[in-house]
Amino acid sequence: MDIESAKIIGMALVVGLGVIGPGIGIGIVVSKALEAIGRNPEAAGKIQPLMFVGIAFTEALAIFALVIGFILKYT
Repeated sequence: MDIESAKIIGMALVVGLGVIGPGIGIGIVVSKALEAIGRNPEAAGKIQPLMFVGIAFTEALAIFALVIGFILKYT
């Protein structure tokens, strides 16, 4: 196996495994927010902005994994 093949496999592993956690995290955040809104619909105005902040922070981890994957591939 040459170095280019190893870089491609490394990028695929880093990005693939690095996106699994944030994907699960976003699912949990949204499900709990919808559960809370279902129990107390009046609190939707307070829950939704916090949900979007949580999604943004969790999505940042997936973007970090993508950046690390590109660094592995192109260095």
